[in-house]
Amino acid sequence: MDAFFASVELLRYPQLKGLPVVIGGGRRKVDDLLLQRHAGRELRHIPIEEFPLLKDYVGRGVITTATYPARQFGVGSAMGMMKAARLCPQAIVLPVDFDEVRRFSRSFKSIIRDIAPVVEDRGIDEVYIDFTEVPGGQREGGRVLARLIQKAIVDATGLTCSIGVAPNKLIAKMASEFQKPNGISIVWPEDVQTKIWPLAVRKINGIGPKSEAKLHKLHLHTIGDIAAQSRDWLVDNFGQAYGAWMHDAAWGRDDRPVVTESEPVSMSRETTFDRDLHAVRDRAELGEIFTDLCTRVAEDLRRKGYVGKTIGIKLRYDDFRIATRDQTVDDYTDDAATIRKTAGQCLKRVDLSRRLRLLGVRVGKLAKADAIPAPTAAVSPPPHVAEFTPDLFQPPGVLADSTVRTKTD
Repeated sequence: MDAFFASVELLRYPQLKGLPVVIGGGRRKVDDLLLQRHAGRELRHIPIEEFPLLKDYVGRGVITTATYPARQFGVGSAMGMMKAARLCPQAIVLPVDFDEVRRFSRSFKSIIRDIAPVVEDRGIDEVYIDFTEVPGGQREGGRVLARLIQKAIVDATGLTCSIGVAPNKLIAKMASEFQKPNGISIVWPEDVQTKIWPLAVRKINGIGPKSEAKLHKLHLHTIGDIAAQSRDWLVDNFGQAYGAWMHDAAWGRDDRPVVTESEPVSMSRETTFDRDLHAVRDRAELGEIFTDLCTRVAEDLRRKGYVGKTIGIKLRYDDFRIATRDQTVDDYTDDAATIRKTAGQCLKRVDLSRRLRLLGVRVGKLAKADAIPAPTAAVSPPPHVAEFTPDLFQPPGVLADSTVRTKTD
């Protein structure tokens, strides 16, 4: 999808089309504030000068996405908001509306499956489609089907997408970026040398910043530079599996099928704070954030029909070091109180003397909720006994609601 999160916002605020807009940072309050100032007006009629600007943003949020006019100033996904404010201070900034984005995500994927049912879900705004057996799918090398998909999506949602058509997933992924927005790019096997080799090495999905840096040290800057090396040389420098994969990728070889059914490995929620927080001095605030993260992970699990056994936490300190801990419980769970209690026990195993930039909660070792055996029997406490779990993020003597359990006959 083209600038998906931003495009969803432009449906709500069409007066912002053609303007630099960034999405990210903060919670969803902007709509209420705008409506308070302009009682009785529809959102689409609120004057542009009333929207918050990136130059006034204060915090450490990151950009989820940006409109194409904003990208012309060098603003992009995963960039810090404060850095983006220096590049494009006049950009309008809006927070993410996750509920609305998920609704449109489900919609466009359903539309695609009605046309070409062999679809692999690759996240909220991206899919792979195998149209080998779709009647008429091969017309004009797939361009006719691609146009049909684009038209069906825009007619139903008002959103545009870009499509890459290629012999495999590796090249299709790269091709989908060639003509954004609302573009269709077709790459035949014989096009690899002319269309793929001139690209930077990072354009291969699977080559990250560390591998890129090492490739640059070896004077390899384009995909063609990698393809010019022997498989043995790449294996010697990058290891057996990664070196061999890198050689195949540079030559456009990828035999991965489109997988229509896949199970998530884990579900997590995390948040970066507007300011560094300390486990003692900011205990109450951290406690509220911690509880909210556990609650939202539990809601995600129930909404998608999963339960998990491994519960963990992630911390990023003020010096950007990251600490993770996890713990496996006896029974699968999607219960917020259980997740919070176990995640709290994980917190006891990390250094909480330093200030924190980020806090996250994760549930792994997932299974379908309707496919697990009944929980193992547990010894119940005596009647009328309250069980309390100490909370590292609450002042002594203060208990969070989610950690209190009372059992009575």
